[in-house]
Amino acid sequence: MPSTRLLVLGAVRIFEPVHGYFVRRELLSWHAEEWAHLNPGSIYNALRTLTREGYLQEAGTETHGGRPARTSYKLTADGETEFLIQLREALWNVAPYSPADLLAAWSFAWAFTREEVIAAFEHRLAQIAAAGQAAEFAIADLGRDPEKPGHVVEHVRLTQARLDGEANWTRTILDRLSRGEYWFHGEPDPPWKRDNATKTITRTRTHALQTT
Repeated sequence: MPSTRLLVLGAVRIFEPVHGYFVRRELLSWHAEEWAHLNPGSIYNALRTLTREGYLQEAGTETHGGRPARTSYKLTADGETEFLIQLREALWNVAPYSPADLLAAWSFAWAFTREEVIAAFEHRLAQIAAAGQAAEFAIADLGRDPEKPGHVVEHVRLTQARLDGEANWTRTILDRLSRGEYWFHGEPDPPWKRDNATKTITRTRTHALQTT
């Protein structure tokens, strides 16, 4: 799934260098197994696939006690490009049947500027409005087809109702973004980003001491 690829790249990008178990624990703390149908096996498979494709690289191994060695990963230059491509695709484009794409995109939207995120959400509203118009024509066509079961039209109505709910949320998030809420690329670092940087430095220093 595209959302799995984006989630794994994004999680590694935040905490790199980071091993698979930490990525798994972090994504499960976001309840990604529920809204992205993510399972531990798919996380490890994605790490291996992304490494094979050149988007991740092994940054070393670490062992603690009698536990098996864990391989740490970090993004390559190509991986950074792929992350931004995947993120921009998910953020700017409405996926009517995959709400997980939007949830994954919002998880990492801070990697872009506030201006781009606002523009992307405004674009999504226009896409949803267009989908609503298309749904009306589709419903009319289905109503004229005597061979179509009557309940099929509810598939169209349900899909559009979900999109209308997304549109309502999008309008509220645009209002919050315009008032300066949340943090985005190019703005002063928030406490959570500074804390992650401190943890990364501490982890790096600890690993260096263990190997000397």
